[in-house]
Amino acid sequence: MNKRPLTVTLISCLFIAAGAMGIIYHAAELKQITTNPEVIWILVVRLLAIVGGIFALRSDNWARWLLVAWIAYHVVISFFHTSAELIMHAVIMIITIVALFHPKANAYFRKE
Repeated sequence: MNKRPLTVTLISCLFIAAGAMGIIYHAAELKQITTNPEVIWILVVRLLAIVGGIFALRSDNWARWLLVAWIAYHVVISFFHTSAELIMHAVIMIITIVALFHPKANAYFRKE
C-alpha cells in the first residue's frame, strides 16, 4: 500500500470535522425531525462528509469522489447565498480537487 499523502490526510480530516461540526450546529433542529423532514437531509449531508473523510483516509477511491461531490453540492447551493460564500466554497472545491487528484494522491487511491 502506498503511503498516504499529507494533503489527503488534511482534506479528509477537514471533511470529517466539517461534518461533525455541522451535526453539532444543527443538533437542536434534530428535535424537529418528525415535523420538519428537511432536517433529515441536513443530517444525511453532514454524515456523507464524515463517511467520505473516513473512507478517503482508508484509500477508497469512491470516497474522494464523494468528497468532491459533497463540496460541489455546497458550491451549487451557495449560488443562493452571498457571493463571498460562493467564492469560499469554490476555492475549497478547487483545493479539494487538487489535493485529492495530484499524482501522489492518485497513486494512494489506486488499488494495487
